[in-house]
Amino acid sequence: MSLKESELILNKDKSVYHLNLRPENIADTILTVGDPSRVHMVSKYFDDIEFEMNKREFITHTGRIGNKRITVMSTGMGTENIEIVLTELDALVNIDLKKREVKKETRSLNVIRIGTSGALQEDIPIGSFLISEYGVGLDNLMVFYNLPQTDFEKEICDQLKGEIPLPITPYCVKADETLLKMFDKDVFIKGNTITSPGFYAAQGRALRTQLAFDGFMDKLVYFHKDNFWLTNFEMETSGYYAMSRLLGHKAISTNAILANRIKGEFAKDGQKIVDKLIKCVIEAVVEDNSEE
Repeated sequence: MSLKESELILNKDKSVYHLNLRPENIADTILTVGDPSRVHMVSKYFDDIEFEMNKREFITHTGRIGNKRITVMSTGMGTENIEIVLTELDALVNIDLKKREVKKETRSLNVIRIGTSGALQEDIPIGSFLISEYGVGLDNLMVFYNLPQTDFEKEICDQLKGEIPLPITPYCVKADETLLKMFDKDVFIKGNTITSPGFYAAQGRALRTQLAFDGFMDKLVYFHKDNFWLTNFEMETSGYYAMSRLLGHKAISTNAILANRIKGEFAKDGQKIVDKLIKCVIEAVVEDNSEE
C-alpha cells in the first residue's frame, strides 16, 4: 500500500522532510549528538567527509575513518526529536521513497548516542563515561505506541510507578545486546538511565519555581529492584531505545557525566570530557569488524 503524501512527507528533492536527507546520504553506523555544535567535534576525526547537510537543528556529516563509513548528526533535545530522527532514518533505509512503499526486506541501523548526563549516585564521578544498559522514560512518548516490553522491564515500571507518585506510566527498554558488548570496556560504567521530559523540574531542579513532588530526587536515588539502580538523568535515551525496538534498529547511549546531583557539583571542563568520550566511541566503532 502506498503511503499518503501527508504521512510520508518528502521535500522537492525527494529527501525526508525534517532531516533533508536521501538514502545515499547516511551510513549504517550513525553517531548522534544533541548539540549541533558537537557534530564538527566528531567529524573532525573523519579521514574524509563526503556529505554535509544543515536543516533546522539537524546537522549531518557522513564520511569515513579508514574503511568504516560513518554518519554523525545532531538531534536537538528531547524524545520528541528522537521520534522524528529515528522515524525518518528508518524511512531512508526501509521505505522505497519513489514508490512510497515499505520494502519487503528491511535493514537495521546502528545508532550510537554521544551525550551528556548528570549522575544520580554519589560514587559516579564527574568526568566518567556511562553506558546505559536500560533507558527508563518518564516522558509520554510511548503512550502513542504499542511498545513490547519484557516481564522484567514491566516490573521496573510498575514498581517505579508505585513508589513515585507521577501521573504517567514509565516505560523501560534495554539497549541492544550487540552494542552493549561493543562498549563492554573498562572505560565505561554500566548504568540505568532516567530520561526526563525536561531539564529543570523534571530532573528535580528548582530555581524560582516550586516542585510538585516533594522528595522526587531522593525517591529516584534510592529506588532499586535487586541490583537494578537508577544511575543518571538525561533527556533522550529511552526514546532511542524504544523507537529502535519498534523499528528494528540497534541503539546504545553513551553518557559523559558532567554533573553529580548528590554532591551538587558540575564539570569545569565539559568540552574536554565530551571530546574524550567522542574519541572512545569512535575507537570502539572503528574496531568493530563490520564494514560497509
